[in-house]
Amino acid sequence: MSASSLEHPDVVEVRWEVCAAGRSWAAALGAAELLVRNAPERSSGWIHRAYALRRVSEGGLQQAWEALRPAFEKFPHNWLIAYNLACYAAQFGRLEEAWEWLFKAIAASGEVSPIKRMALADADLQPLWGRIEAL
Repeated sequence: MSASSLEHPDVVEVRWEVCAAGRSWAAALGAAELLVRNAPERSSGWIHRAYALRRVSEGGLQQAWEALRPAFEKFPHNWLIAYNLACYAAQFGRLEEAWEWLFKAIAASGEVSPIKRMALADADLQPLWGRIEAL
């Protein structure tokens, strides 16, 4: 396999999946950053980067937020970006903002039920579970 094919976005996506499955967050972050750099039109790279940033030892919620927030402007119809921003906002204690992001996720997905089920199983959104149950 050539060096250029190792950087092909499809190959890098698989590399990220393998690293994430093994909880090798620094390596996953490297793959995600490569994906964002080489294929910025793929929302997955932006999502993967934030996910890894939240988990690397030198990262955290703030870094994940800062990496993902601009992606919403680029991909406003991607429900998972809005959903993850809802999770981050909830963990920051910004519950009204989290609620707004959750509604953006629902609007982008076009369906309440799958997002509701996912949110009620997501510990990040636990502060909103009472409100979510009422959806």
